Amino acid sequence: MLTGVVVLWRYANTPARAIEPPAHWPANSQMTLNPDGPTLLLFVHPKCPCTRASIAELARIRAKAVERFTGYAVVFEPPDADSSWQQTDLVHRAEEIPGVHLVFDPDGKLAQTFHVITSGHALLYDSAGELLFSGGITLSRGHEGENVGKSAIVSLLTGGQASVERAAVFGCPIVEDRN
Repeated sequence: MLTGVVVLWRYANTPARAIEPPAHWPANSQMTLNPDGPTLLLFVHPKCPCTRASIAELARIRAKAVERFTGYAVVFEPPDADSSWQQTDLVHRAEEIPGVHLVFDPDGKLAQTFHVITSGHALLYDSAGELLFSGGITLSRGHEGENVGKSAIVSLLTGGQASVERAAVFGCPIVEDRN
């Protein structure tokens, strides 16, 4: 039994491998960068149980930063997706967050453009398109609560500075690493 607990603990606390996202907003992203303030992207696999915590933390970020950013939940859809991929509780929770826009991402093309391979990966760009933050907004896989990623984003949105620019991402794979 102890072995099982150790295995689960390791899984929950082992971050996903991350690829360096573009330092500048990609021109071919087919998404709109907010020219008047920061733009926050949260990449979501709609059937990843770990991402419930990331959606909850996104709602908390929005509550603390109110109208200070444009937010997107970028929802992965595999090529053979049926309508169930757009009707999960994660999608419904994301769509309930005021000011967060849902963008469906067929075959993970946007995830590839932004070099994201893990659900729960957040990217914050300033109005000029410069990357301010890349990483997760949870402490571990599926766990809500104070964490370095969420704190950095809130700090950047409310005060302009953060002690870190990167944080570990905990979540399920969105797409295979194609880079």
